[in-house]
Amino acid sequence: MATRCVYVIAAAAAVMSALSGCSERAALNNAVPSTPTSTVSAVPFTLLTHCGIHEVRVEDTFYVADQPLDDGNGNPPTGWGNPVQQGTMTVKGGTAVFRDDIGHTVAFHERPGATSFLRTCS
Repeated sequence: MATRCVYVIAAAAAVMSALSGCSERAALNNAVPSTPTSTVSAVPFTLLTHCGIHEVRVEDTFYVADQPLDDGNGNPPTGWGNPVQQGTMTVKGGTAVFRDDIGHTVAFHERPGATSFLRTCS
């Protein structure tokens, strides 16, 4: 599938999970279904940043950051929200790109066949 639809993730679920210790990253990325479209567009997205920016789940697909971001102590880099960053996600082919209003951009590439995150946030 050349183009995938991206689903909005409920911010409340992200905050609740982050405040409970982030033990279940997958719970943060359960998508809320929307009407699929055939065009690539940026949709609102809540990115979990609490333990740095390493991977993401969009719909039922897992992606890993091309350039993982953290402060060296398992936190997001300076200037990023914690536990989450609001922005948009665009998915095209095997690439997902997160962008926010203050200029952050993170590219992720698909992990074909993945059924869970590589690591969990503790």
